[in-house]
Amino acid sequence: MRLSTVILPVRRWSEGGREQWVRAEELGFHTAYTYDHLSWRVPFRDGPWFGAVPTLTGAAMVTERVRLGTLVTSPNFRHPVTLAKDLLTLDDLSDGRITLGIGAGGSGFDATALGQEPWTPRERADRFGEFVPLIDRLLTEESVSHRGTHYSADEVRNIPGCVQRPRLPFAVAATGPRGMKVAARHGQGWVTTGDPKIFETGTPEQSVEAVRTQISKLGTACETVGRDVAGVEKILLTGFTPDEGRPMESLGSFVDFAGKYFALGIDEIVIHAPIPDTIFAAEEKVFEQIATEAMAQLRQS
Repeated sequence: MRLSTVILPVRRWSEGGREQWVRAEELGFHTAYTYDHLSWRVPFRDGPWFGAVPTLTGAAMVTERVRLGTLVTSPNFRHPVTLAKDLLTLDDLSDGRITLGIGAGGSGFDATALGQEPWTPRERADRFGEFVPLIDRLLTEESVSHRGTHYSADEVRNIPGCVQRPRLPFAVAATGPRGMKVAARHGQGWVTTGDPKIFETGTPEQSVEAVRTQISKLGTACETVGRDVAGVEKILLTGFTPDEGRPMESLGSFVDFAGKYFALGIDEIVIHAPIPDTIFAAEEKVFEQIATEAMAQLRQS
């Protein structure tokens, strides 16, 4: 069982941004992630929002032990060739502490930021199915050429390769069958936020059952590629299940919440660093208490 956090890139580095990453390490989180968007949903859409790669570079420079990563990167505005070079560099700067959280993307602001029409779910799945294997090759082979339907690479070099061997780990966000297959083939981890269809109208009990079903489907996908699902780390990003924010109200509430998902086979739970007046609002003292005490209580239960 592991506990991690995600720090939204909404603070200037000189106005609390740096301190959040340092504090995440001090609190003992396993990994500190950030979102990889050009901008995000309201109310963040019209406020400060910084780039994931420079933010993680800064975080690598002010921490020593905590793992760092994206949760998640998508093809919406990324290209495998340039992303691979950034990841290679981040892995070097952090001395092998980077995890790539990666998903197919959605229909939000990033989907049209480069002037393109938003892709359909099928188009996103098609691109994702080409994007992830190419990133895999770019981070493990010294020279890569590729002519695909959506992406190309021409004798791309990524020397000397990642600090982590054979490459930095992928945590693949997926709920559908095609995404699950990508996770089974290429993911060291799998990421879920629960079932988005029941976020507004479902119950906590329904959410637990939905995640149980997703884990079962991941197992089926792993079987098709001859892989043991036990070897895939299962990560839950919180804040998007129908629990009305209650898990972050107190240490006890979080322990009750987390215990149900750990019992399903979830290996890592990720909580958001508090942001006042948003869906991620929480008392800072409760957040820190969860960080320092929750895992001990869960292991004893």
